[in-house]
Amino acid sequence: MLFADDRKRILESLLFVACEPLSVKRLAEISQTDEAGVKELLFELQEEYAEKGFHLKEIAGGWQFFTDEAYAPYIEKLYRPRMQQLSKASLETLAIIAYRQPITRGEIELIRGVNADSIVSRLLEKDLIMEVGRKEAPGKPILYGTTNAFLAFFGLNSLEDLPAAQELPQEETRDFYRHRLPQEKEEKGKTT
Repeated sequence: MLFADDRKRILESLLFVACEPLSVKRLAEISQTDEAGVKELLFELQEEYAEKGFHLKEIAGGWQFFTDEAYAPYIEKLYRPRMQQLSKASLETLAIIAYRQPITRGEIELIRGVNADSIVSRLLEKDLIMEVGRKEAPGKPILYGTTNAFLAFFGLNSLEDLPAAQELPQEETRDFYRHRLPQEKEEKGKTT
């Protein structure tokens, strides 16, 4: 018979070795504990690790340990993430997909004003986006949306955790939507 402390240590061990977020359902199956009990133990673990160098977070529909952001520079010296830093163009494209999904490649190109073939291909390879269907339009273009890997990569539990557009830093927002604001372009061309 397992005691609560044993079950907690089992969950802790599973989360420690997991490379991806583990759902409450999966943790319950493996630990032979009911889901309510698993949730209670996860919250206890989350509290226990709150003041440590790493934390337990609920993301992408599951739970996973994350190192404290304050120690990122030290961790980077030891370990380089499997996904290299995303380019500005990739981040812009990913933001468009995240906020406008489902969206076609043509719609992405219309917003960005440049061809998006190679960037969309790279984001697909990195498993940050996926094909989510076909648009009911001539040619039935592919619709793209984000993946659970996207949520995990950015430390989000769901798309609702994305910041609202008005919460984004003003300068980045202006740069990102510059091509969408023709009057701003015209004003920059004027001399006063």
